[in-house]
Amino acid sequence: MDLPHEIDALIVGAGPIGLACAISACRRGVPALVIDAGCIVNSIAAYPPGMTFFTTAERLEIGGHPFTSLSSRPSREEALAYYRGVVRAESLAVRTGIRLLGARRDDDQIIAQVESRIGPAEIRTNRLVVATGYYDNPNLLDVSGEELPHVRHWFDEPHRTAGQQVVIVGGKNSAIEAALLAFRAGARVTLVHRSAELKPSVKYWLKPDFENRVAAGEIEKRMPATVSRITNEHVEIVLADGSTERLAADRVYLLTGYHPDFGLLTRLGVAMDPDTGKAILDPESLESNIPGLHLAGSVASGMLTSEVFIENGRYDGEKIFGDNRSREFADELYRSSPRPVGE
Repeated sequence: MDLPHEIDALIVGAGPIGLACAISACRRGVPALVIDAGCIVNSIAAYPPGMTFFTTAERLEIGGHPFTSLSSRPSREEALAYYRGVVRAESLAVRTGIRLLGARRDDDQIIAQVESRIGPAEIRTNRLVVATGYYDNPNLLDVSGEELPHVRHWFDEPHRTAGQQVVIVGGKNSAIEAALLAFRAGARVTLVHRSAELKPSVKYWLKPDFENRVAAGEIEKRMPATVSRITNEHVEIVLADGSTERLAADRVYLLTGYHPDFGLLTRLGVAMDPDTGKAILDPESLESNIPGLHLAGSVASGMLTSEVFIENGRYDGEKIFGDNRSREFADELYRSSPRPVGE
């Protein structure tokens, strides 16, 4: 489908927060186009089949559309159906497979450079909203072998681990849940974490399950330990006493967190805190140092990605497109949202 040459608001990122921003714009009569390099809610689509959220359905709602779930914590599949339904109900203009490359100011507008499978294009807009999140950009270990084909930074279908030696690196919710899912799929799992203890944010139902599996000898752990090298057959680690160990590995999952696309923000000219990478924004409108360029959701949080998540970032559209009253209301909702709990 052809892209418009000009649109009042161009929203980059078709995740829950980007879609919520589009709803806020359209309900105020501001024509908005949402583009995404992947699919609608691409990050959620990348979750393992059957995965459940760590939060309840009502805290994932956008635009006032009820989200009903069969259990207290909705599944990946329920979330995908919900957000597709919201796009239909709101008649949002969404174009997938479109990537933002950069942008420049031209008089009173922003010209966004985008690229699709048919080539590059430019879109003029009065307001550019970047809501790309961080899930596409893993924190790398920078060790030899990290690029090997059996090494992944996202956990996929647990079934694929059946009967294999699996090494999982990380100590947050995602790593612990992956270890349990792989174990129950029939993998022999070893978890490697740089600290002696798991992150305090690990969910109360995951931590005892994991610890019981370790105590029973069903899952192994190496804590504290760091990865020094990955080969086609092993993960080499360094233990606390300085000794080394080679762990057999058919599949390796480096679940060490993610970060915003700092390269894109730099190309856009967004000012960021040099220590944290956090974007410097107007707290009321989320406008950056570039007039007309706003950041919504966790893309603005730098390395502090646990500060913004769906539960509170879903109100950012009201700050960007609303008036003072709606911004105050969004701030109130933001402050009352559940605090971040880690990955």
